[in-house]
Amino acid sequence: MNTTEPARGAALELLFKKIACTRMRDVPVHNPALRVQAIGFAPVPDEPEMLLGVLVTPWFMNLVRLPAQACLPGATLLTNGNKGKRAVGPQSFEFVGAFEPDVGAFEVCSLFSPMFEFANHAAAADTASEILRLLRTTVTSTVSTVPTLPSRRGFLFGRGTQATQAQA
Repeated sequence: MNTTEPARGAALELLFKKIACTRMRDVPVHNPALRVQAIGFAPVPDEPEMLLGVLVTPWFMNLVRLPAQACLPGATLLTNGNKGKRAVGPQSFEFVGAFEPDVGAFEVCSLFSPMFEFANHAAAADTASEILRLLRTTVTSTVSTVPTLPSRRGFLFGRGTQATQAQA
């Protein structure tokens, strides 16, 4: 694990702890049983310069695409407030561009908001971890039970499939 990964997730977590105590302090959508936590930030397989994780707060749970290095919105990230589809594992999600001076540009996809469905922080953190596990699971190919069909020419001339020709 790259040393910037925990630092970037920790910076995002710290930022949202500050937001929880300031901008969101008196907002009635807070679930008092929850706290701010950045969970599972790790590189995206096809984009090693991008980290993917989940941010849990008392008012939302978001899937977050966070650059490994702080940057401005633009070429590789959505600009603040703009929406765009992003592939995450086998799924496609709509993300929204965000920018905060303390961490730079990042993209968010709302998973839950508000957070009153969660009885405690452990339940929210477990849900976030399970979402990441499912998104990061690689679909493994299985052996097909459908027989390989012969090529058109092989069929017409009774030669079978390339596999049966190799066995002969």
